[in-house]
Amino acid sequence: MTHWIIAPVVLPALLAPFIVLAARYHIGIQRVFSVAGVLALISVAAGLAWQASDGTITLYQLGDWAAPFGIVLVADRLSTLMVLLTAVLALFVLLYAIGSEWDNRGRHFHALFQFQLMGIMGAFLTGDLFNLFVFFEVLLIASYGLMIHSGGNARLRAGVQYVLFNLLGSTLFLFALGAIYAEAGTLNMADLAQRVRLIDGAETVGIRLAAVLLLLVFAIKAAVLPLHFWLPSSYAEAPAPVAALFAIMTKVGAYAIIRVYTMIFSPDLDVTAGLHTTWLMPAALASLATGMIGVLAARHLDRLVAFAVIGSMGMVMVAISLFTPTSITAALYYTVHSTLAAAALFLIVDLVRTGRADLNLIAQPVVPGAALTSALFFLAAIAMAGLPPLSGFVGKLLVLDAAFSTSAAAWIWAVVLSSSLICVVGFSRAGSTLFWKAKSMPVTEEATESPDATPAAPATLSYVAVGGLLTLLVAHTVFAGPATAYMADISDQLFNPEPYIETVLDTPGKLSTPKEGY
Repeated sequence: MTHWIIAPVVLPALLAPFIVLAARYHIGIQRVFSVAGVLALISVAAGLAWQASDGTITLYQLGDWAAPFGIVLVADRLSTLMVLLTAVLALFVLLYAIGSEWDNRGRHFHALFQFQLMGIMGAFLTGDLFNLFVFFEVLLIASYGLMIHSGGNARLRAGVQYVLFNLLGSTLFLFALGAIYAEAGTLNMADLAQRVRLIDGAETVGIRLAAVLLLLVFAIKAAVLPLHFWLPSSYAEAPAPVAALFAIMTKVGAYAIIRVYTMIFSPDLDVTAGLHTTWLMPAALASLATGMIGVLAARHLDRLVAFAVIGSMGMVMVAISLFTPTSITAALYYTVHSTLAAAALFLIVDLVRTGRADLNLIAQPVVPGAALTSALFFLAAIAMAGLPPLSGFVGKLLVLDAAFSTSAAAWIWAVVLSSSLICVVGFSRAGSTLFWKAKSMPVTEEATESPDATPAAPATLSYVAVGGLLTLLVAHTVFAGPATAYMADISDQLFNPEPYIETVLDTPGKLSTPKEGY
């Protein structure tokens, strides 16, 4: 057993209270420790991903208590990929927050940022459904604090809406856990995967209900239609670095669906047969279409990007709902792409905000740094719309290829292609209005009066952060072959869960075997 698995959870959990207690009034010290912590997270995450790359599944038993009685963290290819993606994203988001001084507009940004990382890392590494719920709650608390960072009535209203929707999801999650425990007597994922298959066919009502409730909970987290209403306002009103970090949070819902519905409620399980294609597929297609129509209809740049996130999650869920090794490969590749593209766009929105009166999609005078900002917007828009040559195009090709031989191929191809065209039109309209039409207009004093911006050009560090995310997108395209091959290895491991189950349940520890009468 290696202790490195728990480091991505413990490190931010220790760093956050240290920042509050020892550096509460010293923003410079907060920045140093926060960046150092994220760099350490990247190192640990890279090491865990390297260790898992050959198929090794590593287990950590808290207190040396064996599963299913103890809490376990499990590092396999999928979990380590998501942990590494989160850590790398956090670095660029943090650099932007420092460069733009968003972190200095409230006292506890860095502490909340670390708590947020703790929740995300724990959700990806946990091997227990109840602890998945716990880490979801850590996410909810920290994300609400980050959402209302720097204040404002609009942010407060959006934050309340965000909390209410997610509390609804938490309530459903508890109901699902209660139903699962009543039926199977365990919440450990590996143990549950074995016990669900032993449930008598005539007594499956409880476990079917639990499977549906879990799907609803994860769909809320992933902002799948019709459970997406919380996202547009929440992401649009949140501070730019917070919204960029939130790009990974919807992926937590997608990750949970992949994990639970390949290991516990697998597609070949009679108890939940048809749940994926009957319910998830139509919702995913509707999310994709609605998100891209929202991009076309948006009148504010921040809401345009928020709807693009809904559309990109619809694309991910379309691939997931097919539940084949090929489709999960496509979903994972597109997940990495959409996380980086959405984060870059939210940061670019803040660059556009600098020096403007508002984010309305109307022609306004040119502001400092507009040339570089427009170039970054052009690249990020191409990526999000799925145009060649960037990774969005590759990801959509993988999704279309995975759907080609299915019965829903015609619907999937029609919705994906038409929504892509709508997205291109929406981003083209926004870009031409913001940057091209503004060229002939002189700079006015009113154009630089904004409560959330300064008339000066954005800091160099802000551009470095956005450029870093776009560089990763280019790398994701250039190395699409090796990346897709690795995603295929992840998919193969997911559809062959026996090694995972054996590692979790057969590793000795305290109470390795149940005592008589336990």
